[in-house]
Amino acid sequence: MKRSELFLPVLILLIVASCSSDDDQNRRVITSQIAHLYATSHNGDVNRYDINTGIVTKYANSSSDSEGIFFSSNEDAFTIVSRSANRLESYEDISSLGDGGTKNPETHIFGDEDLENPRDLAVSGEFYVVSDNTDLDEDETTPEGRLYIYRKTADNFILRNVVQTKFKVWGIEFVNNDLYLAVDETNKLAVYRNFLNSNMMNRIVTADKIVAIQGLVRSHGLDYDNGTMVLSDIGEPESSSDGGLHIIQNFDEKFSNTVNGGFIVSDDQLRISGSNTLLGNPVNVVYDSNYNVIFVAEALNNNGRILAFNDATSVSGNISPDLKYELQGASSIFFYTE
Repeated sequence: MKRSELFLPVLILLIVASCSSDDDQNRRVITSQIAHLYATSHNGDVNRYDINTGIVTKYANSSSDSEGIFFSSNEDAFTIVSRSANRLESYEDISSLGDGGTKNPETHIFGDEDLENPRDLAVSGEFYVVSDNTDLDEDETTPEGRLYIYRKTADNFILRNVVQTKFKVWGIEFVNNDLYLAVDETNKLAVYRNFLNSNMMNRIVTADKIVAIQGLVRSHGLDYDNGTMVLSDIGEPESSSDGGLHIIQNFDEKFSNTVNGGFIVSDDQLRISGSNTLLGNPVNVVYDSNYNVIFVAEALNNNGRILAFNDATSVSGNISPDLKYELQGASSIFFYTE
């Protein structure tokens, strides 16, 4: 997910320092003074990458598998979705731990073990929404998913309600009050308008609109910033080289002008894909419009990587990433800057 507390930065050009053998060909990435990329993995790793210096800080945590992460500077805490414990976990007082090496957060908040197969996290104010991809009836011909809506308090995550979708869901993203969802195993994107206020009870919900993205095979990650939507395409799940990114500028207008059940055509998108991109299963993405850069959690290529692509709204094709870090089983990312 993208950061929600961005201040307009004074841009300066910094060279990303090498942090592993996978970083030797990094090119330049434009950032402000603080540029931290948080990442989770299916091995339980929670890392913070300082994009300016290349310093990697690892955070010990109780989860052996997590997917979905959010950082709040106001609370000085990051929250992960634990797949091993099926709950939300928040770790506090992060800045006091310093940079580099492995840190052990001493204060934390653990929610109840409500989840079954969580896949992503979207945050709007005090509400934390988790997508869950459980096949409830064990019938593949009747796809469904769930959205768990939690309210975060000073010392707990309170489950407000759970809504059931009429399709399998993966990535989720708030755009103002609307919740956009990647419809798993399809090339489709759905939206629930005024999601939190319109869905106060446990019930089955119908999406307000679903559109297909032409050229996309299987959608997973999505992120929106300043009028641009970026979606990831994992292609065939077993392939480590057929992934891609779809960049849709003026997204609000294009989505609005597409009829329910229609599709956004290839000419209205940019696509990054091919062997040079190192994209196989890009499961999660972050787009930052101030830097015009896309960060990617790549789960399969080289057993997992964190990648970045500059000039996101003006490049397409088989291009090489401008930044890459090794992270086995990379599952989700969140970018914070100020």
